[in-house]
Amino acid sequence: MQITRDEENRVKEQDVQQYLTFMIAGEEYAISLLRVKEIIEYDTVTPVPKTPEWVRGVINLRGSVVPVIDLAVKFRLPASVAGRLTCIVITEVECGGEATIMGVMADSVRQVIDLKPENVEHPPTFGTRVKVDYLNGMARSGKKFCLILNTEKVLSTDELLELSEAVDQPADPQLSPEPLVAASQEAATEANPE
Repeated sequence: MQITRDEENRVKEQDVQQYLTFMIAGEEYAISLLRVKEIIEYDTVTPVPKTPEWVRGVINLRGSVVPVIDLAVKFRLPASVAGRLTCIVITEVECGGEATIMGVMADSVRQVIDLKPENVEHPPTFGTRVKVDYLNGMARSGKKFCLILNTEKVLSTDELLELSEAVDQPADPQLSPEPLVAASQEAATEANPE
């Protein structure tokens, strides 16, 4: 059996993956194009109380509530400031076997790039602002590198669940809310004895 050039080219084309690149705080990041559902203009984002600071809020996307993540804050950088080119990249991530829709705030969208596996280098163990767990690799983009994000980890809902559980539980199990309320009422009574 002989492999023709067309079959060989088809196999090579199948290895190529497409990524959407976007800018956050002056750095270029990329996510798999298969995870991108659409790109929308940055508009009204409603803040939600008691969410982590990297959750910018939620938007109404054709009747669905979609959380918007500010990756700059998650990467311990100053919060993104909405500008003329700011947009929201709507992504779909797998969380616990279910598809979840989330928005990523981007300063601007750059381009769609094709990468072969040999063009993707392993992320360094140091020297980036992003946790290595959040990266699938790095690809050369001109003189700099584009960081390829692992959407399942960087947009994990597990972190949100862990945070909400931590907020719901008192730090010291011996200090439940009832004694704290009673103690504050006693202090108020002592301060204003009428």
